[in-house]
Amino acid sequence: MSETGTDAKLVRMANQIATFFLSQPEEVRVEGVATHINKFWEARMRRRFFELVAVPDAGFLPLVVEAAGRIKRPGETDATAVGLGHDAADSAPGGKGVASGESLSEPSIPETTP
Repeated sequence: MSETGTDAKLVRMANQIATFFLSQPEEVRVEGVATHINKFWEARMRRRFFELVAVPDAGFLPLVVEAAGRIKRPGETDATAVGLGHDAADSAPGGKGVASGESLSEPSIPETTP
């Protein structure tokens, strides 16, 4: 697969997200990467991501590859995807507000319980 400048940027962006989450507790890393990508990457970016992550030497950090299973594939059900707001919306009043995923300023770091 030939790599374009756009592909290289996508790999770099995913790796930057993973690099941030490597500084977080181990139990939130995979979900944090997946949540961030699910919330902030549009469908065409995620579509290309899945094409690239299927290539063994595409340049993704291992954490990105591990998180791929929790990222929503465009056009498919999101049963294993995280950070989409569906689970949070169940407890939000009328399915509205930050808990339902409406705020783009909502942190991408999953909350953990002690």
